[in-house]
Amino acid sequence: MENVIVGIADFKIVKAPNQIMTVGLGSCCGVVLYDETSKIAGLVHVLLSDSKFEKNVVNKAKYADSGINLLYQEMIRAGANTRFIRAKLAGGAHMFNFKNTGNSIFTIGERNVKACKETLAKLKISIVSEDVLGTCGRTIVFDTTTSKLRIKSVGKSDKYI
Repeated sequence: MENVIVGIADFKIVKAPNQIMTVGLGSCCGVVLYDETSKIAGLVHVLLSDSKFEKNVVNKAKYADSGINLLYQEMIRAGANTRFIRAKLAGGAHMFNFKNTGNSIFTIGERNVKACKETLAKLKISIVSEDVLGTCGRTIVFDTTTSKLRIKSVGKSDKYI
């Protein structure tokens, strides 16, 4: 079994029995797509919510909208069945203390979570479980054999979703 590491603004795909993980999810989101029937899983470490404000997107994995779409297409190319692809989501913490000026501006983490959920909804991918928002950073590890996502946060017990 190999433990494949996904960096910031990166994505990778694995097959059972391998695991896939990412560290340093603060306001970033980790989106896991998996197909339990084919035992194929992918993870994208989303840094920002929306690619449409960048003129020439060089790294699609950096953004929720383009990164999740890229991961989805690559999962299909690797043999995943669109009918069985599900999602698990973690991250989007409030890591910076900005004063609220009374307007409706979201924090970076909240915007990332919202964009991830909107993109998954457009692709008609169900979110099976999530561990989002809050104020703690996370490391996540997805096990392709059990379809469990382990969430590690400093000072907390590991959580499995």
